[in-house]
Order: sequence, then structure tokens, then C-alpha cells
Amino acid sequence: MAEAYICAAVRTAGGRRGGKVADWHPVDLAAHALNAVVDRSGVDPAAIEDVIMGCVGMVGEQGLHIGRNAVLASKLPEHVPAVSIDRQCGSSQQAIQFAAQAVMSGTMDLVIAAGVESMTRVPMGSSGRFTRSFEPGSAKSPGLDKKYPDIAFTQFAGAEMIAQKHGFSREQLDEFSLESHRRAKAAIEAGAFDKEIVPLEIEGGMHTQDEGVRMDASMEALGGLKTLVEGGVITAGNASQICDGSSGVLVASAEAVKQHGLTPLARIHNLTVTAGDPVIMLEEPLYATDRALKRAGMKIDDIDLYEVNEAFAPVPMAWLKHVGADHAKLNVNGGAIALGHPLGASGTKLMATLVHALHARGKKWGLQTMCEGGGVANVTIIEAV
Repeated sequence: MAEAYICAAVRTAGGRRGGKVADWHPVDLAAHALNAVVDRSGVDPAAIEDVIMGCVGMVGEQGLHIGRNAVLASKLPEHVPAVSIDRQCGSSQQAIQFAAQAVMSGTMDLVIAAGVESMTRVPMGSSGRFTRSFEPGSAKSPGLDKKYPDIAFTQFAGAEMIAQKHGFSREQLDEFSLESHRRAKAAIEAGAFDKEIVPLEIEGGMHTQDEGVRMDASMEALGGLKTLVEGGVITAGNASQICDGSSGVLVASAEAVKQHGLTPLARIHNLTVTAGDPVIMLEEPLYATDRALKRAGMKIDDIDLYEVNEAFAPVPMAWLKHVGADHAKLNVNGGAIALGHPLGASGTKLMATLVHALHARGKKWGLQTMCEGGGVANVTIIEAV
């Protein structure tokens, strides 16, 4: 089977809801990431064979095939096709895996996997809000309700369930969250994101720094936030931040690397996706990681760095506990609690961070995973080259 290589990995700096990135139309935001992938890699735009664009809220400004619209708004020529995909929070991580599968199968040589989400302009949950009469509706059908009666599929409930199941207190969640902010602050001050962030032109200058990081975060401030449900432990402080952003990676075959003079950053070693309990929902990365490591013939101690999306603090905390991983290797530059979680863009965003963090530290093996709506999880293992 052919090898698949990542030859560019970029992201925009995250924007808070209504913040510095709010004026960017999501199509142009996605096109900006596509252009940056082309510029960073030096590849001929006409040689790109497909674009796979992850996006969760595919309505309104993100509707009508945002992947194709992003290509048309970018420097890529019209003949480059695109597809828009939704695997919830893992949409653009799945885009990477689809791109890698195309390359590994020998059917394509150059594919851009990307993602975008403007959570300011297309609020979370927008795609499930209307029925045929344009009134509020539910994505839970009579058939689903028959199989899962009186159960609401919500990530907030799943996060509370994970915290309860694994015995995490509110204080433990806040401590984890504080560490995310501290690591993100340290990464910003050290310039750790400089190689992955592509500047965005905004009113008054350029946007180059993640807007959501609380540089003065404290346990006192986190402890003062109200829980999302009475008697619960999840707050806005120990959950991921609403975020606007885009990201992308170039996936290439060994032949394309030679033909186009590309510089590989990483080799894609393992692609795994699994599904489990749709109610607790966010716990699946634990079991997906077990399967990925087994299929790769590896142990968690073989992995140098891991990116586990911080949708809610209990998720990476439960992952650490279950897998027996080292917290020092987890989300070393902070995670979504500090940096933001732009839904459909997070998969390629985390990959950009992981690839560059491995190179910055002279490390070899990286693992990325994230929880996804409906109880699904992707795991991707890469080898820095």
C-alpha cells in the first residue's frame, strides 16, 4: 500500500464569538486556509486532485456546499473538485483520513483536507433547528425515539455522565482547565504557534494570536462560574470555547512528493474510526485509541505527544485515566478549553498543532483523537519525518 504524507499543516488563530474573526465570511475563511496550504507547500494549485472540507453547521453562509464554494473563492483553479463532510467535531480529522485513504489506495496523489466553522455567523445547532414548515424541530425521529425512548442526545449530558462515571470533581475539572490556559499562554509567549498560524487580515491589522486564551486564568475565576445544569460540574470554564476559524493540511503520495519537490512533515501511520454508546457519547475516544494502538502494534508509551480534543475537561481526563497516558505529553500547547473549538475546523487544526509540536521537540510519534456527536471517534497516528 502506498504511503501518505502531510506536506503542509496550517490554521488560523481562533476568534472568540463576535470577536476579531467575526467579519470573515466562512467561505472566505475556508479559502484562506486552502491558499495557505498551497503557499506553504509550494505545490502547483492545478495539481490538487480534490478538496475535502469538514464543516458541522452546513446551513446559511456555510450551506450550499461550502467545500466547493471555498475552492471557487480560493486560488485553486475551477477544475479542482471538492466535497463537504460532517462527522461532527471530527469532520476535518475525517477529512484527513479520507484524503489519506485516497492517496494510500493509489487513486489520488494530492488532496487537501481542510475544515472551517464560523460559530459566530452560523451558531452551533443551526443545522437542526428547522422543519419543513421552518419552525423549530428535532433531529430525533420517531424511529430513534422508539429505540432510545426519553433520551436526549446532548453532549452536555454526556460530559456530566463521564465526570460522574470516572469520579471527577468540579475542582479537578477546573484544575485541568487552568493548566490548558497556562500551557496555551506559555506556547503563545514562546512563539510555539508561529509556524502553524496563517495571519488573517482584520480591521486594524492582522489576527495572529488565539483570542480566547485567558492569560490571567485562575482557580478563583474558574470556581466562580455557574454550572450548566443544577448540581452538575460542567461550566463554561471547563468546556471548550466557541470559536471561529479554519485550517488545512496537504496529503501527498511519495510519488507526488518527488514530482513536486515537496517537503514531508509527517507520515500517516494509522487511521481508525469507531462508534459506541450514543448517550454518554463523548467517551468513545478511549476505546478508539485502544483499537488504534492494537492495529498499529503500538503501546501508549510509544507515542511521544498526543492531541485529545478538550470538548469538555472530563473527556481528555477520562482518556488519560483509561489509556494510562502521561499528562505531560497531552495537549502540550494547551487545548480547546483555552484555544477554542471551531467544530468542523478542529480536526485539521489539531493536526497542524501536533505536527509542528513534534518537530519543535524533536519527537517522532503523535496521536490525535476527539469525541464526536453520536458516540463516534477518530484516531490518527502520525510519524514526524
